[in-house]
Amino acid sequence: MEEILILSTTDTAELAQRIARELVESGEAACVNIVPAVRSIYRWEGRLCDEAEVLLVVKTTQSRFESVCSTIRRLHTYQLPEIIALPIILGDVDYLQWIRNQTLVAGSTR
Repeated sequence: MEEILILSTTDTAELAQRIARELVESGEAACVNIVPAVRSIYRWEGRLCDEAEVLLVVKTTQSRFESVCSTIRRLHTYQLPEIIALPIILGDVDYLQWIRNQTLVAGSTR
């Protein structure tokens, strides 16, 4: 299957909305879920961080991965934003086709 989920986090809801809107409007993603109030604990530059973040769950295809990465990097405020992809192993056939249809053409309005 070509469909994937891309996970990324931001430090504000406004930035998450801006990234999500651009990804969907450009046809790079079929849908982006914005999950508020996640808490991330990680090590950065030698110190332990405990931060409130907003999670983006991007539904797209493998062929769109690089363009999604580029958009996230361009808009993001983090020096090194999280951008990881997970394969969708199974899903409703019609929903997966919808993801493919929405990401076929940049600027898709389907």
